[in-house]
Amino acid sequence: AMLARLALCSRSPSRIRQSNVCPVSIRAFAQSKFPRPHGKSLAHRSELKKAKRIVVKLGSAVVTRDECGLALGRLASIVEQVAMLQNQGREMMIVTSGAVAFGKQRLRHEILLSQSVRQALHSGQNQLKEMSVPVLEARACAAAGQSGLMALYEAMFTQYSTCTAQILVTNLDFYDEQKRRNLNSTLHELLRMNIVPIINTNDAVVPPPVPNSDLQGGNVISVKDNDSLAARLAVEMKADLLIALSDVEGLYDRPPGTDDAKLIDIFYPGDQQSITYGSKSRVGIGGMEAKVKAALWALQGGTSVVIANGTHPKVTGHVITDIVEGKKVGTFFSEVKPAGPTVEQQTEMARHAGRALASLDPEQRGEIICSLADLLTEKKDEILSANKRDMELATTSGRLSQPLIDRLSLSTSKLNSLAIGLRQLAVSSRDSVGRVLRRTRVANNLELEQITVPIGVLLVIFESRPDCLPQVSALAIASGNALLLKGGKEASNTNRILHQLAQEALSIHGVADAIQLVSTREEVEDLCRLDKLIDLIIPRGSSQLVREIQRAAKGIPVLGHSEGICHVYIDNDASIDKAIDIVRDSKCDYPAACNAMETLLIHRDLLRTPIFDQIIDMLRTEHVKIHAGPRFASHLTFSPSEVKSLRTEYGDLECCIEVVDSMQDAVDHIHKYGSSHTDVIVTESEEKAEQFLQQVDSACVFWNSSSRFADGYRFGLGAEVGISTARIHARGPVGLEGLLTTKWVLRGEGHTVADFSEQGSMKYLHENIPIPQGGFS
Repeated sequence: AMLARLALCSRSPSRIRQSNVCPVSIRAFAQSKFPRPHGKSLAHRSELKKAKRIVVKLGSAVVTRDECGLALGRLASIVEQVAMLQNQGREMMIVTSGAVAFGKQRLRHEILLSQSVRQALHSGQNQLKEMSVPVLEARACAAAGQSGLMALYEAMFTQYSTCTAQILVTNLDFYDEQKRRNLNSTLHELLRMNIVPIINTNDAVVPPPVPNSDLQGGNVISVKDNDSLAARLAVEMKADLLIALSDVEGLYDRPPGTDDAKLIDIFYPGDQQSITYGSKSRVGIGGMEAKVKAALWALQGGTSVVIANGTHPKVTGHVITDIVEGKKVGTFFSEVKPAGPTVEQQTEMARHAGRALASLDPEQRGEIICSLADLLTEKKDEILSANKRDMELATTSGRLSQPLIDRLSLSTSKLNSLAIGLRQLAVSSRDSVGRVLRRTRVANNLELEQITVPIGVLLVIFESRPDCLPQVSALAIASGNALLLKGGKEASNTNRILHQLAQEALSIHGVADAIQLVSTREEVEDLCRLDKLIDLIIPRGSSQLVREIQRAAKGIPVLGHSEGICHVYIDNDASIDKAIDIVRDSKCDYPAACNAMETLLIHRDLLRTPIFDQIIDMLRTEHVKIHAGPRFASHLTFSPSEVKSLRTEYGDLECCIEVVDSMQDAVDHIHKYGSSHTDVIVTESEEKAEQFLQQVDSACVFWNSSSRFADGYRFGLGAEVGISTARIHARGPVGLEGLLTTKWVLRGEGHTVADFSEQGSMKYLHENIPIPQGGFS
């Protein structure tokens, strides 16, 4: 009945998304979009996007639930993903289990129904005896379930205007040359017609598998289960990718669930000795060892392989498409082993060395930072030469906007400023890790301390600005944190030499691995999934980058800012000279910075006055493009282009001008359209200034000074990891303090909580104990 309803729904015109693309045009589109000759497996996950012909293997644990019956929800999401990829012009094939489980469910139902009827007829007391179901033979179950399984697939794929075809095979179909050619011809013809072949072993007639008889040679693989079938089929059809879905996340170095079991991201031929296999799944006849052997056999034949979880409810709906998009899902089998460590290994190395870094004396950490500052000036020619190469590549490629190219540029003065800031930070770092914040005498001979400690492993993702690398490195060193750095490709040469200098400075105390530069082709979204390895993510770049990371972070806190929509409000009591200088500096000193002015608010009384005219003339002289806010535009006969949004971060020589009626009106505008970054009032009225400073709820609020002062170095922090507009942990320019957390240390002499109960002999005191200045635990 369920299948009939599905079939009926599939014929409903309102439910069917018809395709007007003929098979010929789809093939032509696919050949242009995925032009990849077969013969060698793909070397990296990012290349999986090129896969044109894909085999998806669905294990018994994926297709079934509770060893009996089908998992309809999982199957529906899998069908949707396969249909989506098929409609992109890819050639999809499915190797499926499930016929035995489906048949077992049907036969059990029939047997129980038959028994109940017979017992009802022969029972004198009209009481049914307890019924038992005999052991069902697998071949009979397969014969009873295969037709229903295919009817279900057909009904589901019809919802996406995708046609399917059933093919049942045995070992003989691959070993008999005529049968093999016939099978190959049939599959190619189905793919040519844009049909999804659904392949299964013919379990109704297949002989029992012979133990250890498969995978015993280069071109020999016996089809004893769907793992070996999928591998043989993928190589036979010259598939680009085999996706094997099971009930585990992928391949672990030891049985999943055991202590310290780690998911293997990339598996290489020859690594078999490094893993320990557990028992096979409760369903199906293949285990992980069989999957690995089949995967390696397919890899040898030129087909890339990914083993992943097809049963996890949170990822099943996009696991196949995620794999094809190159995301870090499951275990990827590759023949190309990178020269360096994986990002997981880098993170482990950083954590281990970071703990050693945190245990150094404050003076030793300060010495490392001073050494890095010296290297920035000593090696400036090498740094600027590498930066010149990045600048030339960025300019010729044309992929970067002018603001990003400006951020990419380094100069001697920038390096000198960096070195000064780092030396400043080295001094303040002596009062950081291990500082006592609070001491309390809980009871007699029971003392409690709250002390500062590193957060752990930081991941800093930054765009364009290579000067970020030594700044963040110095802050990580000062705070005793391990650091993982992911810079943009546009600054790869500069980042590489700056990272080498940071490790050179760290090596003077044997902790060079505490700072790692991710130079592999890891996607940012993949890094954000490492919630068991990374403790805090800090994005440095555009608001779009910050938002993408906040969405992608899986259980890892993100310290970042939203857009840098900074306002400067010119009050009717403002000084002309101060207003002009502040607006010029806020907008024109470095328009690409997040603390540059984006909106200029002007009191209504200043319109058509000398101060207004001089501000406009100055902006035109500086080649600033002006956009008019709605109220400003209403006062003009001929006005600049009206803004599309008052929440725009231009990041260039552009700004919006808007008119407000009062200081309070300016505050309300900032709260409505601002991003809580940095906002400025220019006025000679101390009363209005104080009201503005108190009322504006931004990370930085200034009076008669440029918005460009919102910077860790200018605040005396030595450096910053960024400016946070969040309202917890750290806000504004985040320096050393923002990279520390706390822990509680209790020192007693055998105290127990029972001692303080009503029947106990002790009472709580909770007396504060003075902290010596500069005291460390």
